[in-house]
Amino acid sequence: MRIAQIAPLAEAVPPKLYGGTERVIWWLTEALVDLGHDVTLYASGDSVTSARLVPCARTGLRLAGINDHTASLLAMLDRVLSDAARYDMLHFHIDFLHFPTFRHLAGKSLTTLHGRMDLPDFQPAFRTFREMKLVSISDDQRGPLAEGHFAGTVHHGMPGDLIPFDPAGGDYLAFIGRISPEKRPDRAIEIAQRTGMKLKIAAKVDHADRAYFAEKIEPLLEDPLIEFIGEIGDSEKAAFLGGAHALLFPIDWPEPFGLVMIEAMAAGTPVIAWDCGSTREVIEHGRSGFLVESVDDAVAAVDSAGRLPRAHVRAAFEARFTAERMARDYVRLYERLIGEERTALFGKSMVAAA
Repeated sequence: MRIAQIAPLAEAVPPKLYGGTERVIWWLTEALVDLGHDVTLYASGDSVTSARLVPCARTGLRLAGINDHTASLLAMLDRVLSDAARYDMLHFHIDFLHFPTFRHLAGKSLTTLHGRMDLPDFQPAFRTFREMKLVSISDDQRGPLAEGHFAGTVHHGMPGDLIPFDPAGGDYLAFIGRISPEKRPDRAIEIAQRTGMKLKIAAKVDHADRAYFAEKIEPLLEDPLIEFIGEIGDSEKAAFLGGAHALLFPIDWPEPFGLVMIEAMAAGTPVIAWDCGSTREVIEHGRSGFLVESVDDAVAAVDSAGRLPRAHVRAAFEARFTAERMARDYVRLYERLIGEERTALFGKSMVAAA
């Protein structure tokens, strides 16, 4: 099958530092190549892939200091449109910017939604372009989007050897991701303080969250139990997650998926997550971690996490969240949509002949 993967241009594929969407696109692209498909990746020029790369910006735009990506994305879409006849399937990962341009190719287009869908801002696009087929990354994510034309849900997956299993773990709690109000690092800090266990925070601070960090979080970092590491990349992530007693995922928003949860599971590290958004679809309570509803619950779960066999946590990852499983799920979707399009075209030709 000839497949085009169309990535955002904010980060390289894979990203140099933070970048969950681009990381998933990389894993999917490589897994599709491994399955024998002919894959082309439209992404920034500093991307690294075994697929054919079409560079659409010199480097990832965020680290280059470019804040408005619209012009670069429009230029990329023009390139994809000129190449569209080459492909059996066009797989977009850029929200809805391509909808007007590719509306006439809706039968061979698929869009994975990587962000939150509970905000009213996006509704007009999905209401207007209902022929554009969507993929959710959790069933919970699609709940607010009644207007969406969902072809299916595909949970993320990652390479099984990317983060090695660590049977020992360590003596600290881990928080990784972004410093922002919805990620609730303040909850993670409170849990560490109440358990007396060290907390290591590996997180970036976006420009929009700098005031929150300065006013709400930075004063809490004076506690000797709290170590703020900052943003880390893939090369550091395995040791960071593998050496943890547990990963804290104390979110206060409808998380669409939560990639760090399966990264921790791959290391054998249990996840303590608020029962919110997608977490119930990812965490098996009592096997790969614990779903909690309060700081009190989370404090109790820190002790319980030490009694979970780390091999069982890793097994839960291997059973449900590998990149190969993700790629095969998408291939089944591609084949179904291509079959539906061919049936529709065949039917139209028969009517015309009659």
